[in-house]
Amino acid sequence: MQQLIALFTRFVPRHLLQVWTHWTILRIAFIWSGNRFEDPISGKTYRKMLPYGRVNPRPNALAPHSLSLERHRTIWLFMQRHTDFFTAPLRMLHLAPEYCYLRLFKKQANLDYVTGDLVSPWADHHFDVHAIPFEDNAFDVLMANHLLEHVDKDRDVLLEFYRVLKPGGWAILQVPIDMDNPNTEEDRSITDPRERERLYLQSDHLRLYGHADYPKRLADAGFEVQVVDVADEVGEELAERYCLGSERLVYFVRKPR
Repeated sequence: MQQLIALFTRFVPRHLLQVWTHWTILRIAFIWSGNRFEDPISGKTYRKMLPYGRVNPRPNALAPHSLSLERHRTIWLFMQRHTDFFTAPLRMLHLAPEYCYLRLFKKQANLDYVTGDLVSPWADHHFDVHAIPFEDNAFDVLMANHLLEHVDKDRDVLLEFYRVLKPGGWAILQVPIDMDNPNTEEDRSITDPRERERLYLQSDHLRLYGHADYPKRLADAGFEVQVVDVADEVGEELAERYCLGSERLVYFVRKPR
């Protein structure tokens, strides 16, 4: 199973992979039934979750019913504890929308929910995030997870995020982080896919963010930045039950009023 997942995640576009995977896994989800682990998004429990990853698949990463990964479950817990996302009337821009959230967010009566992506067939709008086609101060909430490592000029994209958020609006902007390196590593002269994968985790990544540099980049764009350790908040027992793995930090930013 680990080898099969590694193969598919490497060569199949994510939006196609998720549709095929969801259809297939739902029909055999009973295989993983149990009570050791829990997906806080769906409320389903499992004896184990599925491995996921391109090079070294992570154990207990993918929840069979929602297809959530560690970062999605961490974000969900954060929003429950720290925001009014599930109750307040909010206009939201969700960039590179994740399959595990799409149907749930669309059903939320409190959300004016807008999605955008360069190519995803699930998105309402298709555009390059270097030039977001919405007016200034248009959204209360913005979400863009594991997107900035793919873009050409991430600092320009952050300025676009800042522009379209209303004063007081907030965003969750997750990226892969090298917790052993404070500085972001990027070298545009590196074009070999294998070398990019070695240095930046995936062949389509242009950089790997450092744990000290990334919050600074967010602040340089004008945001107030908060880094929250969700696993620490819920406690190690629940963090293990929810399979948060190493994706325990949420990068939460707000546009000053």
